Amino acid sequence: MKQMHCPLNGLRNIDEFVYGGEYHPDTEPTETDTRACARQVFFHHNRAGLVIEWWCHAPSSFWFLAERDTRSNTVVRTFPPSELPSGQDGTP
Repeated sequence: MKQMHCPLNGLRNIDEFVYGGEYHPDTEPTETDTRACARQVFFHHNRAGLVIEWWCHAPSSFWFLAERDTRSNTVVRTFPPSELPSGQDGTP
């Protein structure tokens, strides 16, 4: 069975996780028009290689980020949003 490391709960069965989408840094809403906001929310790069994604450990409702290689479906690392640079949390 495939497993993923949750930064809060440790190594868990993959069935306990919910995918939350590709990570995008927050934009300043007062400086962004509606079209740019929609692009950020609805359009994803969907590139091959390393991407950062939102994941949620469903039993604990803990949201975290995972760096995953989309070519091999291998999770390289997981980390809490607090480890992102200041002002870059992009919370889902």
